[in-house]
Amino acid sequence: MQSETIDKLRRCYESMAVFKDLKQGNLFQTLGLPSFMRDWLLQRFEDENGAFDAGQLQEFVHTYIPKQQDWTSIKDRIVIGFETVKILAKITINIDVLTGEISFSLPDFGLRNKETMIDGDVWEKCRGNLVAGHETWGMLELGYRPPDDTARPKIPGKIRLLSFKDFCPYTIDLDYYKDVRREFTIGEWIDLALGAVDYKSEGYDIAKANDRDDSLPDADTMRLTMLTRVLPFVEKRLNLMELAPMGTGKSYLFGQISRYGWLSTSDKMTRAKLFYDVGRREVGLVGQNDFIVLDEIQKTIFEDGMGSTMQGYLEQGKFSVGNYSSTADTGFVLCGNISPEIMKQDGYAFMFGNLPQLFQDAAIIDRFHGFIKGWNIPRMNDNLKIDGWALNSEYFTAILHLLRDDISYRHIVDELVELPPGADVRDTEAVKRVATAYLKLLFPHVRKVEDVNEAEFSRYCFRPAMKMRYTIKYQMGMMNEQYRGKELPALKIRKFG
Repeated sequence: MQSETIDKLRRCYESMAVFKDLKQGNLFQTLGLPSFMRDWLLQRFEDENGAFDAGQLQEFVHTYIPKQQDWTSIKDRIVIGFETVKILAKITINIDVLTGEISFSLPDFGLRNKETMIDGDVWEKCRGNLVAGHETWGMLELGYRPPDDTARPKIPGKIRLLSFKDFCPYTIDLDYYKDVRREFTIGEWIDLALGAVDYKSEGYDIAKANDRDDSLPDADTMRLTMLTRVLPFVEKRLNLMELAPMGTGKSYLFGQISRYGWLSTSDKMTRAKLFYDVGRREVGLVGQNDFIVLDEIQKTIFEDGMGSTMQGYLEQGKFSVGNYSSTADTGFVLCGNISPEIMKQDGYAFMFGNLPQLFQDAAIIDRFHGFIKGWNIPRMNDNLKIDGWALNSEYFTAILHLLRDDISYRHIVDELVELPPGADVRDTEAVKRVATAYLKLLFPHVRKVEDVNEAEFSRYCFRPAMKMRYTIKYQMGMMNEQYRGKELPALKIRKFG
């Protein structure tokens, strides 16, 4: 990132700019913290020059951010030792409709709501933050209410929530974030966005310079392809597929950067886990996350009969399991590896033959809006790791989470994109949805059509969306002759002025 861009970053975002050095960040690798939590700590402990006391930071982590294997020791302190313990963790709230009792669970530690309680006075102080989402990160203070065997009925022992402080201690000014984008060129903004998700823009120029067999595209294409992975963070129900060589950072970006998504590496997927658990009466992952990434998709086994449920959800965001029906805004991303032989044909060889049987149906593939050519992303190396000032990952992904609810960008895309008569609805919806996600990510400052630079919209939003959908369409034709030879609608950008 150029020095002028860094100066703008620090001037415009002040405390939301943090110094990240992933090349030398052995401390954070050792601690095993996700990026959003690491940047929260950097914001807390760094001075204005980006320096921090490693010992002080490490002591804070060991004191307040326990690992799963620490939970037995923590319970011993709370239940046996009657201590109050503070930890930074993810909490889920349960409100019992029949009794009015309020309890909580800690999903990362297996603590269930039937083992917990929240007193009324504590709830009144904390409810604003605790009901903001299905799961909330924060600093919890835990204590214990011992059992009372003399009472009738007997009162069981429970872990109590004594206080809660939101993980995000600052207020996000979304309008400021949008407006300040005008301070940056599109090239600078792409550099900034890459830094926010832990990548160094200059690393792609180095990767191209070292590309001996000319297998990589130009550096700008590499940069934009990497950021394409971020699109499900910012757009509701955006369904994407990516096949890539091993080592290009798929799992890291989807699993470590945002606290609003779920990276699944499970070898088996069921309706209960994804959609609704009838026995527990609990909504699955689609009701809890902005996006679900099914990694190692070729190895994933799906429960029999999930085709209709998955197809209906991918189409309209609706699902039914037993007598339960609901809607959700979660997007699906399928990620898998690809062989060098198929990769070299740049999307014109059949790529979906190793997908699970569930996704061997062209009708289901049709519900995916775009395909990411993961072979356009270089294998991860030190040159691609951020080692300087960058936007706080936690702040950046929180902004993207909020932008999911902003429908103004879709209205702009609807005005910009002209449809030919009889255009296929799924194709036009896919292109528009991907283009909208790009617009939110790269041009958040636009408020009306007149704010859009037509050439930039074409290059960074419209044409990439068309290419991503074209790959899906082409692969559908190879799966089923019913779709063979069908072209994308001749969408174009409407002229204004």
